[in-house]
Amino acid sequence: MRIYIISIISIIILNVIIISLVIRWYRNNILRQYNNFLNKADEILSGKPIDIMYDESIDSAISERLNRIVEISRMQKEVAEEERDIIKSLLSNISHQIRTPLTNITLYAGLLKDEVKESSAFRLADKIEKNAEKLEFFMKELLKSSYAEQEIISVKPKIVELDKVMKKSCQSVELDAMKKNIHVSSEYTNYKVFADLKWTEEVFTNIIENAIKYSPNGTEIIIKSILYESFVCVQIIDNGIGIPEQEQGKIFQRFYRGSNVTDKQGFGIGLYLAREVLRKQQGYMKIKSGLNNGTTVEVFLSRRAF
Repeated sequence: MRIYIISIISIIILNVIIISLVIRWYRNNILRQYNNFLNKADEILSGKPIDIMYDESIDSAISERLNRIVEISRMQKEVAEEERDIIKSLLSNISHQIRTPLTNITLYAGLLKDEVKESSAFRLADKIEKNAEKLEFFMKELLKSSYAEQEIISVKPKIVELDKVMKKSCQSVELDAMKKNIHVSSEYTNYKVFADLKWTEEVFTNIIENAIKYSPNGTEIIIKSILYESFVCVQIIDNGIGIPEQEQGKIFQRFYRGSNVTDKQGFGIGLYLAREVLRKQQGYMKIKSGLNNGTTVEVFLSRRAF
């Protein structure tokens, strides 16, 4: 009887041990599968293709489905990038197509005002000119708003001549400066920078437009460049209304406008767009300003490819 009891106890203990071993094996197997799945997920996140063992195992099935997800995601990304490039090109073309007739309307209205002396005809010509200017302003702001979307800002920087960028930017704002009798003085150098030609031109155009907009008639805007070891710093210095000190940390926010510029046209997009473009090509910008003491914008562009 005693031997029988001992045998029963031994069998029970053996079963407990076997069950414990089975549970431990099962847990280790599940843990291994989880770790394998996590490793495959890490490979996907790093952009690496997953090696598939074509068998009937669960690992093979998971790997095959993950690869299908990656492929679908890649195809969708390519379509999105293609559509983004089409939209960007379309917006750019529309902008250039509209800008020429608007400029001509403004020019002809100004010439008409010089020719007509009758008060009624003069007033009509003046209204045509002012409305054309408003339409041009809203067209520019619409373009900036669309460019401000992250997916549309696609920079392709390379080594370019800084002078070429600055000359194009100054030419873009020449008419605005003439209307306010503001002289834009720019010193040209032989410096070269690592930047996207078109987008960097947009950066400086926005900054100089702001300098003109917020400066009194008949003043001067000075543009100069300083060479550093890793960067070229371009300074745009105006004698405008300046920025209150407590608001200087907010001016790069999209759609933010200072409390002292509410009477001026604008949507608070230009500086945000400029900062995002510079960030994407490893550049940055600083603002030095005082209320009624003018503003100095410093744009830092890398001298080397990265």
